[in-house]
Amino acid sequence: MFAMALAAPPDLTDTDVPVQPLARTYPRGLFIEPHEHVWGQLLYAMSGVMWVETPHEALVVPPQRAVWLPPGVPHGIRVVSDLQMRNIYLRPALAATLDETVQVIEVGGLLRELIVGLVAQGDSGDAEYYEALVGLALLELKRARRSQLKIPLPDDADRRLMSLCQAVMAAPSLDVPFEQHAENAGASVRTLARLFKEGLGMGFAEWRRQVQLATAVAELIQGVPVSAIARELGYSPSSFSDMFRRELGVAPSQFDGGPLAG
Repeated sequence: MFAMALAAPPDLTDTDVPVQPLARTYPRGLFIEPHEHVWGQLLYAMSGVMWVETPHEALVVPPQRAVWLPPGVPHGIRVVSDLQMRNIYLRPALAATLDETVQVIEVGGLLRELIVGLVAQGDSGDAEYYEALVGLALLELKRARRSQLKIPLPDDADRRLMSLCQAVMAAPSLDVPFEQHAENAGASVRTLARLFKEGLGMGFAEWRRQVQLATAVAELIQGVPVSAIARELGYSPSSFSDMFRRELGVAPSQFDGGPLAG
């Protein structure tokens, strides 16, 4: 995975416009370094999958999902597969009418068309029509279902723990022994286990399982067959289905794309 600085956003000093749209294409493996904005931001992937990392959690974002970032929230982006991104920046006064915390939002057909339309038109068309689109998009954002595709992350106090977490998110299918992770991080197994409990409130195996579940849900939303997801994550189809049902209360074949349990 390679890194790059943030591509220049629209002019966020222009407070005469309610929103600023942005279209970007990002290649698989790209890492956009952590940054923040004074405006609120809605990140929507028309195609492809990304991880959005904030100071306390990572959010897996497949198509049909978007991430709402209130103003001032630091965030980085890891591109899992080639990404067609559509962003909407909301000036602070409008952002204040939405959630005060980071959210994963389920994007229905109408909201998708509104996002795409706002980006495609920009503010170059009919002002009255554009403002109506903005108003309807805000209404849809407020009523859209919230998802729980969130994975807790440690703070930056110990880079060993953060490096391990990022390695697992980058390759959740690799069954790397915890002892090997500890050696790679330059820490003892006991130290790393303690850091997990103190920093994340759970053990490594449970945390890694949450990453795999979030990855599986993202692929189910895209229509990937259950058998293929199981093989990719290192499970047999039956053991994967058992794990999925045990953790989320429903078989993967019956998962409807709604909020994650737990």
